[in-house]
Amino acid sequence: MGEFEDAWEDEEESDEEVVDAAEDEEEEGEEEDPDAMEVDGPASDDEPPGELDTYLPGVALAKDEVLEPDHSVYEMLHRMNVTWPCLSFDVLRDGLGDDRATFPATVYLVAGTQADTARNNEVMVMRLSSLHKTQKDDDDSDEEDNDSVDEDAVLEYRSLPHLGGVNRIRAQPLPALPAPGTPYYVSSWSETGKVHIYDVRPYLQALDEPGSIPESTASKPVYTSGQHRTEGFAMDWSSLPEHGPPRLLTGDMHSKIFLTSATASGFTTSPNAFSSHTSSVEDLQWSPGESTVFASCSADRTVRVWDVRVKSRQSVLCVDRAHDADVNVISWNRGTQYLLASGGDEGGLKVWDLRNLKSKSAVPAPVASYNWHTAPITSLEWHPKEDSIFAASGADDQVTLWDLSVEHDEDEAGAEGLKDVPPQLLFVHQGQKDVKEVHWCPQIPGAVVSTASDGFNVFKTISV
Repeated sequence: MGEFEDAWEDEEESDEEVVDAAEDEEEEGEEEDPDAMEVDGPASDDEPPGELDTYLPGVALAKDEVLEPDHSVYEMLHRMNVTWPCLSFDVLRDGLGDDRATFPATVYLVAGTQADTARNNEVMVMRLSSLHKTQKDDDDSDEEDNDSVDEDAVLEYRSLPHLGGVNRIRAQPLPALPAPGTPYYVSSWSETGKVHIYDVRPYLQALDEPGSIPESTASKPVYTSGQHRTEGFAMDWSSLPEHGPPRLLTGDMHSKIFLTSATASGFTTSPNAFSSHTSSVEDLQWSPGESTVFASCSADRTVRVWDVRVKSRQSVLCVDRAHDADVNVISWNRGTQYLLASGGDEGGLKVWDLRNLKSKSAVPAPVASYNWHTAPITSLEWHPKEDSIFAASGADDQVTLWDLSVEHDEDEAGAEGLKDVPPQLLFVHQGQKDVKEVHWCPQIPGAVVSTASDGFNVFKTISV
């Protein structure tokens, strides 16, 4: 399925901080590392070794310049190659405890593939372990760091067959890992137009118990919804288990949103669609505080708020012309529950105060707006515990971390090369191609996982 790259291979190559690209091509076995925050210029007698230029995304590299990572800004950085691209994934709840800060770390994921043929696709339940702290140079510390060792990370996985490429996959949010025998639901949007629900609890148990193999019946969906008449991408599980059985919202390219609810006998999908959008529904988010309320965004450039109790199945609030292009993603702040963030096809990031929405026709100004990304926003997620922080990814091959609480500083704003950098931009992570999704690891503060056409990155920065 895939494997981790050598965790410290690039660290060894970066001993020469200033790299001449021509010399680099002559040395067999050395490779460029695209995960970089800095760019090296050509070596010269007049330039002291180790002097680096700060690289800002969008700046063209000279012919003899290459990108290298600055490992000092990462607490952890691992890269994983995969056989088929996994353009959607989610982080699974585990039983290892919350607020874990020690290394090596372990992360559980569920992901769906985009294989060459429909029948070659899979839903994969993965355990990424031995995620060690990033090694630093000898000059960085006088003391040996026991958490940082020269050892590869370990990938283990179990797979379920899935007909059709996985457009999106989401795990049921839970306060704790269910006991063996208790379902842990994961849903997938297939390119065939079907929505499947799986119980992945047997697969998590198989990963934790060597030699254990789930029964063959566990590989089949516990439920498949056929209400949609076309494929889609929007999907979200209700986030309030205390408010009743799990519920799943799914939106398709024909502007329809359907609600699937758990019952005593299984799942059932209501035949009555929510239908205020006029174009493809791109993303859905249940309210973190109100069990009957959810939000949606669409290629019709609107963000809408709904209440499932409204019999007409029409939205109750709308941000018209929320972006200048398709609205691709939204994220509802779980701490400050009146804040909703959105990302558009034009590359813009906006934060909305839902208290300013007085009616369907209201067009409020966003409380924050950023135009750093130069290509469509592909993913957006608020930090699970820090209300002011969110992560975003774009088709410009960037994963960015933002903090709304940072204020403008006149002294820093005037620094050479930084005048166009928003003060709220904490960190830019690069190196992946065609980044599709980014998620925080709720049980490991500050840890981030991102997926792209060329694999996964797992990292933790010094900034969050």
